[in-house]
Order: sequence, then C-alpha cells, then structure tokens
Amino acid sequence: MGQEIDGAVADGFEAVREEFAAFVAAERPDYEGQLCAYVHGRRVVDLWTGNAADSLYGVFSSTKGAAHLVAAILVQDGTLELDRKVTYYWPEFGAEGKGAVTLRDLLTHRAGLVGIDAGFSAEELADDRAIAERLADQKPYWRPGTAFGCHALVIGALAGEVVRRATGHTLQEVYEERVRAPYALDFFLGLPESQEPRFRSVQPMIPTPEQRALLDARPSGPHTLASIAFNTHVPEPGPPEGHANSRLVRAKGPASAGGVASARGLAKMYAAAISEVDDRPPLLKPDTVAEVGQIHSVGYDLVTRTHRAFGLGFQATSDRWYPFLGAGAFGHSGAGGTQAFADPRSGLAYGYTRRRMAYPAGAAPENEPLVRAVHRAALEMN
Repeated sequence: MGQEIDGAVADGFEAVREEFAAFVAAERPDYEGQLCAYVHGRRVVDLWTGNAADSLYGVFSSTKGAAHLVAAILVQDGTLELDRKVTYYWPEFGAEGKGAVTLRDLLTHRAGLVGIDAGFSAEELADDRAIAERLADQKPYWRPGTAFGCHALVIGALAGEVVRRATGHTLQEVYEERVRAPYALDFFLGLPESQEPRFRSVQPMIPTPEQRALLDARPSGPHTLASIAFNTHVPEPGPPEGHANSRLVRAKGPASAGGVASARGLAKMYAAAISEVDDRPPLLKPDTVAEVGQIHSVGYDLVTRTHRAFGLGFQATSDRWYPFLGAGAFGHSGAGGTQAFADPRSGLAYGYTRRRMAYPAGAAPENEPLVRAVHRAALEMN
C-alpha cells in the first residue's frame, strides 16, 4: 500500500489529484515524489507524498532545461547568435575538424562531440570548465551537422563555455542572476551548503527480473557511442545515482546533469519562461518561444539508438513523450524519472520529481497519465 498524498489543486484539477493518488497507492511503500503545474503563470497543482513537502532532488538531465533557457535568453538579448561558428566565441574549439560547427549545431546535439576517448574522471564531470577544456581537443565522433546524438553529460559544458566566453560569466552565474534568484526558484545549478539539509539522496532503480533482463540485453561495450556519451567506458564508472549523490556535483552544478530541484522549482521555471509570473513578464518573447520549440534534430539518435527529437537544445516534448501536447512544447526529462516542460499553446508548465530512479531511465512512466490529466484540465480552464 502506497503513501497518502498532501497538497492542493485548483478547481477543475481534481482529476489530477485522483490520478496521482491512484499511482501512489499502487507504488512501493517507500515511494517519494512531487508534482506541480502552472497554467498561464498561476499554480494549479502542488502535490507530494508525506515526506516530500520541501525536499530537493537530483534531477539529472532536466538540468539541461535551465542551461538551454540561459542560452535562449542570451540569443534573445543578441549576446549570442545561433548561426555563428562556435570558434567566434571559443577559438580553441576548432581543433580536430570542428571549425565549421555553429552554435545552433552545438545546442541541437549535432556537433558529434559526445565525450572523449579516455573518459572523464568523477571530478571532471563535476566541473564544466574541465569538461570543455578536454572536449576542445577531441575529434568529433561523426561529421558535425550530418546526424545527431544525445550529448548527455557534456552539452551543458559546451554551451557553458560559449556563454562564459561571450559574457565573462559562467552559465551558472547567468542562470542565478537572470532566472533563479528573481523568482526564488527551488532549482539550483550549484546547491548552497545552507540548502543541503533539504536534499534527499537518489535511490537506485529496483528493476523486476523481466526489466533486468531487458537492461542486460542492451548492446554494450567500452567503445560504443553510448558508453562514451554516458562515460561508462572508464574503469570504474560507478552507479547512475552516484553523480547526483555527490556533494561536489551538487555544489558546482554542472549544467548537463548536476541540477537539484523540486517539482515546484521545475514547473515555475517553465512557467516564467512563457508566462507572467510574480508580476514579471515572460522571460522569453513569443518569437524566442517559437524558436526553442521548433524541431531542429529529429529521427534516429546515434547515441541512444532510438527515435528522438530536439528543439533548440530542449527536447521536443510533444514528439518525444506526449503527442497530445501542443506543437512547440519544449522541456527536458531526467534519468531518474524527472519530467519538466512548457506547452505554450495551452499555457501549461509542468514539473515532476521522484526520489527512486524509475525504469526505464528517463521520464518515469507515471508521467504520461499525469501529464494527460493536467493537460486536459488546462484546456478546459482555457
């Protein structure tokens, strides 16, 4: 028997609470998670299990949403230009045949620079500057621009080095100043020591025997693109949850997968991106929202060997996960089960976190009925 849930929903969103309660009742007794949603800048769903009211979780690749939002803001400002070569900002990047790569290529997973032959140490994976320095000398794994593949652990560092060269500030500093602090978001790229007591360590996945067999049957090997991209080709890669559970990672907040957040923080960030929140205008203008949500890379992902679609850095959420969402929905899931996105056409912003890693890696399966219920209520509200 699962736990009881707490929190509140706005009128018209009762079905969302019922869907969440049904899922929690069927889950393991130790399930811990949060669900939050905004519509047109108003919080309409704020639910959690008993122990999770004010908790923060490692959100893995949902961190990329914050990184790409910073890039979008700087493009909107004119500080960055999507079709300039990366070497305009970062000359050293041009080594080993990467001189023609544009910022647009970089952000849309088309640069072919998913990792390095020798792999990264755990300390390097916590440090975007160290990752970028190593990547500058690496030959791309496919001809840039001809295909795409998930730059799982490095895309935030790549974008971050461009941001640093263009602004003189790290991506994390720009995010703190322009996004997190103004909205008091519970979504950190660099968790302060004072917030550490709120962090709940990520628990490992517990697959069923059938799920374990499927995991074990996946192609693997030390020289595959997937092993390089996920840094599992090093001698002792460690468990997936180890990255988020490292205090060094949480303190530095690497922009690919080192963020710490609550569902409230995730949902509010996306609400602020597309809507007026806290009497502030949207962070992104309509043209920028259309640009980031427009599909740039779609089809066969060379790293994950699956069908995927990316907008301008963000996942194209309606193609990747939920086809009932509006065209141009954008966001990013996380390996532990996290999901977060904005659907500009309905005004919906969504955030979900859980403590135990879900099967399969990526947005946990329970998100599908939860998103469907929230989206249906949002459309009726409109």
